[in-house]
Amino acid sequence: MSTPHEASDDFRPFRHELAWRDVDFYDIQKVEAEMRRVFDICHGCRRCFNLCDSFPRLFDLIDAAPTGELDSVAVEDYKAVVDACTLCDMCFMTKCPYVPPHEFELDFPHLMLRYRAAELKLERMRPDRHYEPAAELAKTDRNGRLGGLAAPLANWASSRHNHFTRPILEFVAGVARGAELPKFGIQTFRQKALDAPPINRTAPAFGRKAVLYATCFVEYNNPGIGLATRAILAHNGVETEICYPGCCGMPQLEQGDIADVAARAKDVASALKPFINSGYRVVALVPSCALMLKFEWPLILPHDPAVALLSRHTSDVSEYIVDIARHEGLAPGLEPLEGGVTLHIACHARAQNMGQKAAELLNLVPDTRIEVIERCSGHGGSWGMRKEFFEVALKVGTPAARQAVENATAFVASECPLAGPHLVQGIERVAADKPLPVQAHPIELFARAYGLGY
Repeated sequence: MSTPHEASDDFRPFRHELAWRDVDFYDIQKVEAEMRRVFDICHGCRRCFNLCDSFPRLFDLIDAAPTGELDSVAVEDYKAVVDACTLCDMCFMTKCPYVPPHEFELDFPHLMLRYRAAELKLERMRPDRHYEPAAELAKTDRNGRLGGLAAPLANWASSRHNHFTRPILEFVAGVARGAELPKFGIQTFRQKALDAPPINRTAPAFGRKAVLYATCFVEYNNPGIGLATRAILAHNGVETEICYPGCCGMPQLEQGDIADVAARAKDVASALKPFINSGYRVVALVPSCALMLKFEWPLILPHDPAVALLSRHTSDVSEYIVDIARHEGLAPGLEPLEGGVTLHIACHARAQNMGQKAAELLNLVPDTRIEVIERCSGHGGSWGMRKEFFEVALKVGTPAARQAVENATAFVASECPLAGPHLVQGIERVAADKPLPVQAHPIELFARAYGLGY
């Protein structure tokens, strides 16, 4: 994805910097005027009808309007379109013919973000401001620390099979009682990774150095992804360190709290800068976080040198291992994964514009059938677990679930650690009496193929 400066002398798509410090950015009337302009263009095109639920909602509103045009749709109804956007970026990346440098200058996801930012500012100005469950769900570091302190109890209470506590959680936090929720680890990734695995000094890639940006999910919920990554890289001669100054802010971005994201970007970029200056490559373990570091943060803080440096030196974890395979070659030892793998390509991996790196990764495993699904799982971060969106999220993910059932592989994997379990829930609904695949992360499967115990 190009920057405006890179795109000035050609026709590659690019995104404009977010003018979140400007007063007009939050002027709700100006936001709604821009939405009218963009929605009218979308109405005349409709190429995005089969992506997220935002576009069906928009087109249904227009088709049901008295004139059949946008001019008779109430501006109050725009919020329903915004609420359905998961900021997956697929409309911008794969469908829209009108993104910059086209004169129409469409960036649908960032317009939805702007509306949420304006809405959040108005909400914070209200004297009767109320409790917002979605904002509490977005506090992943706080929730991770608290959940880890009482992990067995928290995991029991949050199980979707617990018919006593989940209705209470739905009422208090707005989390759908049937949604699969991430489990908390008793130990964090950094606590589990105190003893570094021995480095294979005979591996072709010996001499590389990588610092693993743990991400909140790997730090608090599934350290196994990080441990598997570290074991794979050590087997391939890569020295690793771990750094986790805090969450990348994707949950806050979904809420429209751009100032909070900017503060996080400054903190994380500052913490990772010494590693970069010492020759380490930053490897992000979750695609949403890699997207933030590579692309979203530079649009929010375009003049911050540490953020720019981090953007240039960050790789997605699958991208990094594939790069080793291409340039130095992998250490031997990979064995087939019996029964094959259905691999879901996460939207935030696709939005990094790097190709299907997880598919390239698993195709390095010999004699293993890899079936790729490049459709939305429907989860969309915290969106898919919220009470008002959970059933819609399952509906959006049904085509992907059906394809997974037809593939009949032993494993199902997604680069997104939230999309994987959500996809399995969809598979449960359409599989009838067929056996369910084992759900794992592609990195965990790659470590398993190496016989590294994950």
